[in-house]
Amino acid sequence: MRFRDQVVAVTGAAGGIGRVLVDRFTAEGAVVAGSDIAGASGVDVTDRAAVREWVAQVEQRHGPIDVLVNNAAVTRDADFVDLPEEQWHREIDVALTGAFLCAQAVLPSMIARERGVIVNISSVNAVSYFGNEAYSAAKAGLLSLTRSLAVKYGRHGVRCNAVLPGTIRTPIWDERVAVAPDILDRLADWYPLGRVGTPDDVASAVLFLASADAAWITGVALPVDGGLLAGNRAMTEQVVIA
Repeated sequence: MRFRDQVVAVTGAAGGIGRVLVDRFTAEGAVVAGSDIAGASGVDVTDRAAVREWVAQVEQRHGPIDVLVNNAAVTRDADFVDLPEEQWHREIDVALTGAFLCAQAVLPSMIARERGVIVNISSVNAVSYFGNEAYSAAKAGLLSLTRSLAVKYGRHGVRCNAVLPGTIRTPIWDERVAVAPDILDRLADWYPLGRVGTPDDVASAVLFLASADAAWITGVALPVDGGLLAGNRAMTEQVVIA
């Protein structure tokens, strides 16, 4: 088991990807501490005091955190022109500021022990336009933060990487599916591999980057997107070659 006796902290642990991350790390021997504002832990990652208290409790109960996965994020559909300022701030605060605060809280212990891993859940939205401007801006900022931490703290044995999921079949899609039941099947046409992703697809990439198998990998942004960023399948299939 790749994470036997390691302490892993996962934010956004009550969501579709978060729950699977908790289960997968646990199955590989980790002691997992999950946080989610909607879960039993009730940790708001945008609140510095709450984050530091959570990290302190985890370290007191289980020991220093070996792996941090910044997974917490929120997004809502809204036209950019009508996007409320508070929604803009909320989406950036949860995904980007939350990752900053959590990383800041765990880094001193990682630096002192000269080992540790941070994996940030970004998105294909960080590098290409798929709507949701506030969410996309937050996820793009997360890539810059990933590179910064990787370079700044690599000499202390700390690695930091990001994954960029495409469309993932999680409960976040429930509202849209209720209106358009076939939406995820239609979205599959965008993807060279012919399907949307699952939380397990994302978790497999996260566990790899967090493990010793990726010991010489840091500062990367790994697409987990079924080939979406490689090219537009739906468009190319409509091109008529004379």
